Amino acid sequence: MSMINKGLFTSNDSTWTTPQDFFDKLNDEFHFTLDAAALKSSAKVDNYFGPDHELLWRRDALTCVWDGAAGEGWIFLNPPYGREIKSFMRKAHEEVQQGAKVVALVPARTDTAWWHDYCIQYEVRFIRGRLKFGNSTNSAPFPSALVIMQ
Repeated sequence: MSMINKGLFTSNDSTWTTPQDFFDKLNDEFHFTLDAAALKSSAKVDNYFGPDHELLWRRDALTCVWDGAAGEGWIFLNPPYGREIKSFMRKAHEEVQQGAKVVALVPARTDTAWWHDYCIQYEVRFIRGRLKFGNSTNSAPFPSALVIMQ
């Protein structure tokens, strides 16, 4: 009988709220002006896109122009980690082609198509250890990486 934790493979909840202390260190380096995938309760900067944003046009990050919303600053992206991660990473890549600068916090899924299509051509920083997302007392069941896209 296999002892694999089936919870590692579920996509019931694809939100993983960025730990504040981790974000603060990143923000000291990059000075973010837009959070491209947030909820109102988890947005790391006041300027954000998310499904519960009060402005209708800011609710779908995949149809918005990120670079225009960010101005000259860096964009922070902690995308949903479910099936939609590919769409968010494609969008980030497309925005970078138009001049945006994006820092993406993603699971280090180096065996996936989206990783090969949208991550490996950029600077990748693997995160030592495992992050504790949101208010969790336990570490994530996966390793994480930063993809510095510019």
